[in-house]
Amino acid sequence: MLRRNFLKVGALAAASAVVVPQLNATDFRATKPDTWSAHTVEDAIKGLYGAITPIESGVTVGAPKVASNGGAIPVNVKSDIDAKTVAVFQDANPEAAVIVFEMNEGSILNYDIKMKMGASGTITAIVEGKDGKFYKGSKTLEVALGGCEG
Repeated sequence: MLRRNFLKVGALAAASAVVVPQLNATDFRATKPDTWSAHTVEDAIKGLYGAITPIESGVTVGAPKVASNGGAIPVNVKSDIDAKTVAVFQDANPEAAVIVFEMNEGSILNYDIKMKMGASGTITAIVEGKDGKFYKGSKTLEVALGGCEG
């Protein structure tokens, strides 16, 4: 019986000694509020990153040419750039900002999201590289009226 207690205590001690990596997340809604109330993509980008001129390469935005359901548009953002942050914007809804990701060391930039768009428009992704540069990709799509392609 003593051996079982020893094993239980040993297993508990080993489990508690495991070091969990520190995960940090920035609350961009609190730290960059102008981003989330901006009505144009340009104003939202300026609210998040300041006055930047992104390089129009290195970022791929994937989405259907015609989205039959504007309430759940599948979007993929992909890049090989060593990134600090990734932000997605759109120009069809009243507020332009959709989401901002912070990248961890060694993360692979290949995100799939679903977003809402009330009308046809352009989805824009901005990648903030660890090299201090900004990169841009975009995709224009149509949203079918009534969600039934016609």
